[in-house]
Amino acid sequence: MLSSTDFTSASWELVVRVDNPNEEEQKDVTLRVSGDLHVGGVMLKLVEQINISQDWSDFALWWEQKRCWLLKTHWTLDKYGVQADAKLLFTPQHKMLRLRLPNLKMVRLRVSFSAVVFKAVSDICKTLNIRRSEELSLLKPSGDYFKKKKKKDKNNKEPVIEDILNLESSPTASGSPASPGLYSKTMTPIYDPINGTPASSTMTWFSDSPLTEQNCSILAFSQPLQSPEALADMYQPRSLIDKAKLNAGWLDSSRSLMEQGIHEDEQLLLRFKYYSFFDLNPKYDAVRINQLYEQARWAILLEEIDCTEEEMLIFAALQYHISKLSLSAEIQDFTNESEVDEIEAALSNLEVTLEGGKADSPLEDITDIPTLADNLKLFRPKKLLLKAFKQYWFVFKDTSIAYFKNKELEQGEPVEKLNLRGCEVVPDVNVAGRKFGIKLLIPVADGMNEMYLRCDHENQYAQWMAACMLASKGKTMADSSYQPEVLNILSFLRMKNRNSASQLTSSLENMDVNPECFVSPRCAKKHKSKQLAARILEAHQNVAQMPLVEAKLRFIQAWQSLPEFGLTYYLVRFKGSKKDEILGVSYNRLIKIDATTGIPMTTWRFTNIKQWNVNWETRQVVIEFDQNVSTAFTCLSADCKIVHEYIGGYIFLSTRSKDQNETLDEDLFHKLTGGQD
Repeated sequence: MLSSTDFTSASWELVVRVDNPNEEEQKDVTLRVSGDLHVGGVMLKLVEQINISQDWSDFALWWEQKRCWLLKTHWTLDKYGVQADAKLLFTPQHKMLRLRLPNLKMVRLRVSFSAVVFKAVSDICKTLNIRRSEELSLLKPSGDYFKKKKKKDKNNKEPVIEDILNLESSPTASGSPASPGLYSKTMTPIYDPINGTPASSTMTWFSDSPLTEQNCSILAFSQPLQSPEALADMYQPRSLIDKAKLNAGWLDSSRSLMEQGIHEDEQLLLRFKYYSFFDLNPKYDAVRINQLYEQARWAILLEEIDCTEEEMLIFAALQYHISKLSLSAEIQDFTNESEVDEIEAALSNLEVTLEGGKADSPLEDITDIPTLADNLKLFRPKKLLLKAFKQYWFVFKDTSIAYFKNKELEQGEPVEKLNLRGCEVVPDVNVAGRKFGIKLLIPVADGMNEMYLRCDHENQYAQWMAACMLASKGKTMADSSYQPEVLNILSFLRMKNRNSASQLTSSLENMDVNPECFVSPRCAKKHKSKQLAARILEAHQNVAQMPLVEAKLRFIQAWQSLPEFGLTYYLVRFKGSKKDEILGVSYNRLIKIDATTGIPMTTWRFTNIKQWNVNWETRQVVIEFDQNVSTAFTCLSADCKIVHEYIGGYIFLSTRSKDQNETLDEDLFHKLTGGQD
């Protein structure tokens, strides 16, 4: 039998601070508890003692010293290890957060501070109507991001009050999910695929959402242009090391905002983190396409990615065209859809097949894989050798390319046969100079073999380039994406083609915006304003007839075709090395880069990775590849967990398919990215 004094000694006082948004000050509440009391019981006692009638369902206990939430309400205090010296905070799980979107618009909404960031971003994207939330994440901006802005603020006598889009009553506030119809392929398209405006049939959905039609337009259309002065005041990374610093702030997807020291109403950046954009569909993705276009646009303008002057003018022409269409009050309301819904097309093909007839577009014969055969010029770089191209007869079949001394020897042994699966394909084009080249980096055990192909004209280049790109992904020319890819490449080449037209002079006078708004400050300094405007309008003639959404998609495609596209940089020290180097992480490879010269030294493909892990004591990332190749490095510009998550995240994204009906295996994501910490 236990006496009452024994009961008293088994219990102890626990002080809990109550963070009630309805009260001006936080209050401490003292409870008498015992170690076998479960967390739910503590919360019940707490609410009874506070004795205020309100909805407490969103409140939970936060343990300040351990920086963790006590969310398992059936666990006892003993199981959690909570003792009398614990500092607990009783606080709402959902708090306000300010998010700077890729189009630089500030959105304020209520976000879960207790859910892991992966889940929080998913809820945010549902609120903003952005599909494929796994491609985005939250970035804590570095001090450099605000550096020049602060300097500018000192010179302003009157501070500018920013127009913030307030979505406080968002679905994430109560934790209720967004309409499941948003993510269903069988629903009516929610955007016009031509101009990106919300379809009238979906206004019933918008009435239940904080995204009214007006708010949706703010997110789905481009913001007004920044002045050249404002552009010059924004932070621009000047070196690879500067670019590496920008990537240090990615939040850990496996931990909550509160666990990572994020405070209520703090500003974070919502960005596309993984450059692997799946199933971009104008019918459902007006906001996603626009935000992606904006992220690409700012990457070009702030020179976060390098491009040639010719490419800069194409980007400028597309921006000018998009800004004109976005500002126009007379955007036509297209009611006819340009493409048949995927499911309708599939049912149509199925119906034709069952009836034994023939479809309008014949079903592909997967047993008949097309081949390419033509004369191309080849160059294999060697030290102390001038860049001399030699002509060979090339044959492209399946995912392999073979070349012979001439056409007559095609039936014999080739000079060399190369499998392009997993290779890197880089365009080497100058349309004005009639140069149509393809650079191939083919993986071998100790890095990459480099070779250059030179084509004679645009059509030949488009066919071979498309074939190489598909082969690098393990696909053949029988794949349905081959012909569209050829057409995309030809379209992009035509945009680069400069035409002289009689209307140019009159158009020059009608250009009502500053041409310096469309190019990087460094490019603007090289040209006089009138000269720059003339060159932008010259390039604009090739895109002047494009609808709004198509122009944005073309901009994204042109961005994706840049050699440095999708590379995220980190400053690292490789095991056994005495100097710092840059690690570039892409959607399909890792690149070791000389930090001083920027020259790539070694490339490792994700397809060759056997396993990767982190030694959490030494903070070292270890990666093992096929053929007994391995590498290890410590990360100097960011936590090693960020790089580890990048590698696992890209491998996770490569597992997606349209058959999944848009559901994600969140457990697999955390298994691939979380490590063993």
